[in-house]
Amino acid sequence: MTAPSAPERAATRPQAPDRAPATGTPPRQNRRSIRSWAARQYWPAFWYLLPAAVFYVLFVLRPLGQTAWISLFRWDGITEGRWVGLGNYRALLSDTRIPAAIGHSLEFVVFYALLPVALGLLLAALMSRIRVHGLSFFRAVLFLPQILATVVVAVSWRWIYDIEGPLNAVLRAVGLGSLARAWLGDYHTALPSVGLVGTWVMYGLCMVLFLAGTQKIPTERYESARIDGCGPIREFFAVTLPALRGEISIALVLTITYALRNFDLVWNTTTGGPGTSTTVPSVFVYQGAFLTHEVGGAAAISVCLTAVVLVVTAVVMRLVRGKEG
Repeated sequence: MTAPSAPERAATRPQAPDRAPATGTPPRQNRRSIRSWAARQYWPAFWYLLPAAVFYVLFVLRPLGQTAWISLFRWDGITEGRWVGLGNYRALLSDTRIPAAIGHSLEFVVFYALLPVALGLLLAALMSRIRVHGLSFFRAVLFLPQILATVVVAVSWRWIYDIEGPLNAVLRAVGLGSLARAWLGDYHTALPSVGLVGTWVMYGLCMVLFLAGTQKIPTERYESARIDGCGPIREFFAVTLPALRGEISIALVLTITYALRNFDLVWNTTTGGPGTSTTVPSVFVYQGAFLTHEVGGAAAISVCLTAVVLVVTAVVMRLVRGKEG
């Protein structure tokens, strides 16, 4: 029996399966199947997000674009507007009232953001350690200012700060009648008085955020800290505070944004007075749009205020992410 020739041996040799190119890219059919699988997995999520996206475009982005367009006109809201380009923005740069209003907003940041965050951290730390019957009721009471209508809050505190209101009555009762005054009518006390109302409103939100954050901290961390001899204060700074970095960033973004765009609380307590001691940029927006009928200038202030809020939010998020990294 003769041995098979070379061509016959090559024909009978088992063929190696097709391999992917040496470049490491998957075959075209595999890529197509992966894309179809991803589409099947993620398209339902897109359909769920679509209503919210449409709502956001129609009621947030579209009005913002219209406001930016109106800011390029000199318009009273009734007659035909006149194109001025960046004239309204140049007028803002020369308006001496704007820097003072921005300064007031920055002061409100202390009352609306920094103090509520500090109080929220303190209350969250205490409530996470104390186990008292009825603690949920106290949490609800402390959060109550956050859910009240701002007009109700403003009217109530305007009565409290009145010259014949409860605050001055208490001061006279304890022998401090010399400190009694019209708190919202004094140039030196109007802004801090309104700011403390903002602190009272916003600390409940911060407290709830931080309480939710403390519940996700593993108990093993606290046990390890106590074994190492940490007291309550050191335990807070070593365990609780680092674990709440994400919640603190969210609280700062929400409270700083509210402080910069604050209007309703200021308008319903002092209307920006006495004089201009509590005037903020949003007050100028309202006055320009509805009182002096300078709609184009009011729109320009709104665009600038929106830009400031976005920049501050981006800076806060950047700082927090930098610390996390």
